Amino acid sequence: MVVQHNAALPDGLEISGYRIVKKIAVGGFSIVYLAKDAQGNEVAIKEYLPAALVRRMPGDLEPVVAREHRDLYRIGLKYFFDEGRALASIFHPNVIRVLNFFRANETVYLVMSYEHGRSLQQHVARRRKKGDKPLVSESAIRGMFAQIMDALREVHTHKLLHLDLKPANIYLRNDGTPILLDFGAARQTLQTDLSTIHPMYTPGFAAPELHAKKELGPWTDIYSIGASIFNCMVGVPPQSAIERERDDRMDQFYAELESIYTPDLLKLVRWSLMLDPLQRPQSVFALQKAMRLLPDSIQAPNTLLSRLRKMVN
Repeated sequence: MVVQHNAALPDGLEISGYRIVKKIAVGGFSIVYLAKDAQGNEVAIKEYLPAALVRRMPGDLEPVVAREHRDLYRIGLKYFFDEGRALASIFHPNVIRVLNFFRANETVYLVMSYEHGRSLQQHVARRRKKGDKPLVSESAIRGMFAQIMDALREVHTHKLLHLDLKPANIYLRNDGTPILLDFGAARQTLQTDLSTIHPMYTPGFAAPELHAKKELGPWTDIYSIGASIFNCMVGVPPQSAIERERDDRMDQFYAELESIYTPDLLKLVRWSLMLDPLQRPQSVFALQKAMRLLPDSIQAPNTLLSRLRKMVN
């Protein structure tokens, strides 16, 4: 993944009616700032700044784009702007709210609601450090991902794919409700051919078709849902799709999880993580239906207890 080495906008800068408070997140495609609007309300502002294509030195506001990268930069700029316009039309309690978007400094900015809480990745890491078992209970996984699937289904309805769904991009509000964040990789791939620009992806959470640059669809995000659930169970991502295609060792992990989670939930995760896109659920609705059909009673088998009973008998 490309690392962002560009200088952030300075704290205190006024831009289109917003005042930058501080930088809060950095990615290969963008920098995110905490800012305040004219009424003093906190917002998050995401700046399009693809590290592989531009350079910005401290003290500068406009990025410098090399001549050979200008066309690709403009294509990405258009998609980023169109993405902001599409996301601004989504009103869902589990999708980050885009409040505004504007052009300035030869780039584009998305203004989003600022949420208080922590990412699912931080939550899992904290529980892993404390030695909590299970890392995330089955009831918590079911409740959380039911809402995430509902949000993702709404995103797909608007002809968007996320393409970078992972625990770092799932935010937990202080009340525990999840919201989808960072659509920096989202593209209108359900109706547009984007062979000229490919999203950045995170190994372990990315479907094999992202690596191979094959046809993308809802099934691509579904792979990432399965990988995110797996991460909640184990504390680390699954094997990357490239590694799995050479030597798939996922069955070993599933076997170890059988004493903690129900076979029904593990079956759903397996289904979502099939390497062949055609063998996965083809829509979020299909995955939601399978989730709803899971038995209400959550009683994971206890492998050790089972072994002891066999020894006694």
